[in-house]
Amino acid sequence: MKHLCLLFGFLLFVSCNYFDVKKTTSDAILNEELKTFNWSDVDDYPSFASCNDGVSKEEKKRCFQNTLTVIISNKIQKDTIVVSQNIDDTIYIKFQISETGKLSFIEAKVDSVTLREIPNINELLANSLDSLPTIYPAIKRGQQVKTAFTLPVIIRVN
Repeated sequence: MKHLCLLFGFLLFVSCNYFDVKKTTSDAILNEELKTFNWSDVDDYPSFASCNDGVSKEEKKRCFQNTLTVIISNKIQKDTIVVSQNIDDTIYIKFQISETGKLSFIEAKVDSVTLREIPNINELLANSLDSLPTIYPAIKRGQQVKTAFTLPVIIRVN
């Protein structure tokens, strides 16, 4: 009986840890939640009104990129560019779309030959983004979010 009381007392002492309730704050829950989802992917990519008819997320992304490329190319083609040698280059334009749908030109990676032949290429690219149609921002978990993109644009001047 003495051993049974001792065993019961030991089990009661050890099992008290199972009744401790751990309190978690809302900040701790939020931090755990933020670690679980992928920040580099969005639920819906930025889009123009003409791109909202796409069925899938990838189709909407492709439509947005194609529309933006066409707009930039058309505006650059309207400018008279005089060069001493032919240019066939792919320029990588980095831009950002805010939570409100405002597009900002960040930088363009331009080949040195193209930059030498068209010294104002960055200005031409920035000006081509001035009068865009309304952009709907990216959506992540039901919230409008800021996104950054790099868009390749092919420049051919003869």
